Amino acid sequence: MRNQTSPTPETTAPELPEHARRANRRRRVSRRRLLAAGAVAGIALMIGTGFTVQSAVATQASIDATTALTEGSGVRSEQLGAYSAIAEARTRADAEDTISAANATLAAVDGKTDTAGLAASVASLGDYEVLGVDEIVDLAKQTRAEAAKAAASAAEYDRVQAVKAQEAAEALARANTPDGAKAVAREMASTKYGWGEGEFQCLVQLWQKESGWSYTAYNASSGATGIPQSLPGSKMASAGADWQTNAATQVAWGLDYIARGYGSPCSAWGHSQSVNWY
Repeated sequence: MRNQTSPTPETTAPELPEHARRANRRRRVSRRRLLAAGAVAGIALMIGTGFTVQSAVATQASIDATTALTEGSGVRSEQLGAYSAIAEARTRADAEDTISAANATLAAVDGKTDTAGLAASVASLGDYEVLGVDEIVDLAKQTRAEAAKAAASAAEYDRVQAVKAQEAAEALARANTPDGAKAVAREMASTKYGWGEGEFQCLVQLWQKESGWSYTAYNASSGATGIPQSLPGSKMASAGADWQTNAATQVAWGLDYIARGYGSPCSAWGHSQSVNWY
């Protein structure tokens, strides 16, 4: 009869020998190592893939930058190697244009300002065919600066001349009135001929009778012209080419005529009163 507390063969596995148990342990360790190696390989794969993605992004960025440079310069990618030569050619062409513009400035400002600095810069830049690019750039910049300075100086000269012309026109307009002509005559009679106020009063009466002190006076019957009634009027050209438009020129000629012909305005006035001409 069997003991009820003892395990039966159907429910209890037989105990393995020691060497079998050691073999099982070795297999389990090997499986864990294989799993660990697989995990490490998977991680390495993912890391490697990240580096590959980063490298692809960097490469694409470089391509994009090159494309932008190409589009911006108007040069195709296969021509980028020639860009330096193109830039140099453009620099020399710019130098030639700068020289042409500077020479035009020299011609325009001639006689109005000192152009020594601009002329020297043009002469230096004239060697652009044999100069280095950097030197050409510097000389072209200097030449443009000198041209701008010369142009500004010439513009100031023109402004001053315009002011003087305006002042002269205003002075002429004042002198061309009867009162203005008398003021000019009084000054000339005193400073050039030493005639005092008495002589000047004789002159006032003489030319009032002859022309009313009008520089446009003209005697149609005789051809006598201007304030002193020169006959013909063209005689007054000896005092100035503007004798037809400038009362001061007519006064200058008339005073000289009186001095040479009568000695003084009062003598001329006396003659005029006697024979009705002088």
